Amino acid sequence: MDRSLPGGARGILHPRTGLERFRVERSAPPPGLAPFVDRFWVLRWDLRGRAPHRQRLLTLPSVHMTFTSYLNSGATRARIAGVVRDEFVEELPDEGCVVGVGFRPGGFRPFLPDGVPVSAFTGRFAGVDEVFGQDGLALAREIFAAPGPGEGLASLTGFLTGLRPARDPSAERAAAIVERIAARPGLLRVDELAADAGLSPRGLQRLFHEYVGVGPKWVIRRFRMAEAHERAASGSDVDWARLAAELGYADQAHFIRDFTAAIGTSPARYAREAGPERGAGSEHEAGPGTIDA
Repeated sequence: MDRSLPGGARGILHPRTGLERFRVERSAPPPGLAPFVDRFWVLRWDLRGRAPHRQRLLTLPSVHMTFTSYLNSGATRARIAGVVRDEFVEELPDEGCVVGVGFRPGGFRPFLPDGVPVSAFTGRFAGVDEVFGQDGLALAREIFAAPGPGEGLASLTGFLTGLRPARDPSAERAAAIVERIAARPGLLRVDELAADAGLSPRGLQRLFHEYVGVGPKWVIRRFRMAEAHERAASGSDVDWARLAAELGYADQAHFIRDFTAAIGTSPARYAREAGPERGAGSEHEAGPGTIDA
């Protein structure tokens, strides 16, 4: 994928406008969590005296667990966000901070009880106690009581490490297939993907239901849109007909319809609105590509 957006701001629509209002820092997991966790991250914002910021996101197939503190009101929120298939908008009011973890595709399944698929969380938010019980609530209290987000992140990392999740070959197979989708922009057919992975289309569907939370067709389409979004927001000239062909579309009109449905506006208009002049001079560092619920 194109990495020319500031800091690799994947999934943040109109990223340069958003990054004037918030800051995201991310860190890699320790080796023991690398098979399960894509990244840990901290989001901070300070909009005191300003209107709340509403950030629209293009979500990817990842489960997140987040701990949000609204600093002036004292309110807190701890939850698990399953894969969001439709539009996701996060409102950032006043001043606050989020400590979060994004799991690899398939990487959340080893933390779930036997028989519970990742798809059980798709399109919804769950309390941390739904998966982690009273230990999850105790973790939330510890993170919210921490003197800063760095200490909160250390608590979250230590908690997941202490659970000693067992590696699951099926989860890692699902993650590898998702990575294959991301790396092959011209791939649009589920049957082609299934054959490449050595599975039947139905077997691939079952694997994604259990471990990813959404079907392979959705994942393929979403990564194609993520690629198109990054190209459009990069500030470089884009040949839309050529890009449509690169992404496997038979015609440019079909690509424009899909882009408009996912992003909310046509690719040419989005490129004008999200061009580099919107973020000139910004010193903020972008993060993981979702503000993450």
